Amino acid sequence: MNITGRLTRDAEVRTLSNEKQVVNFSVAVNDGYKNKQGEWVEQTAYFDCAYWISANVARLLTKGTLVELTGRISPRAWVNKEGEPKAGLNFHTSNIKLHGGGKRAEAVQATSQSENNGFTAEAAEDFLPF
Repeated sequence: MNITGRLTRDAEVRTLSNEKQVVNFSVAVNDGYKNKQGEWVEQTAYFDCAYWISANVARLLTKGTLVELTGRISPRAWVNKEGEPKAGLNFHTSNIKLHGGGKRAEAVQATSQSENNGFTAEAAEDFLPF
């Protein structure tokens, strides 16, 4: 599955007890439709994302960056401290494509480093495809 959205915060790298590293970040995906009254209704879905292939990508994943992600979605449910049921969506990312627009103003130019790392960056001088 593919999703395209903007990072809601800078990515964080966590090191697990088995020394594996995971990059965690959150993406907001906007969508919309016209209701029966002809009014435009905007909807935003938030995905908590995890990328396990290379922790080096975290430095490029800054708040506001437009990214295209490939991976799989898994739902999660929990009960918060107040006892209220909550739900969310996790996106297990296998490929990240940067489209720019984050905190870093400099252009990023890279190509896929290897078939296994699943990361691609393109020239990103404030280019927005829409």
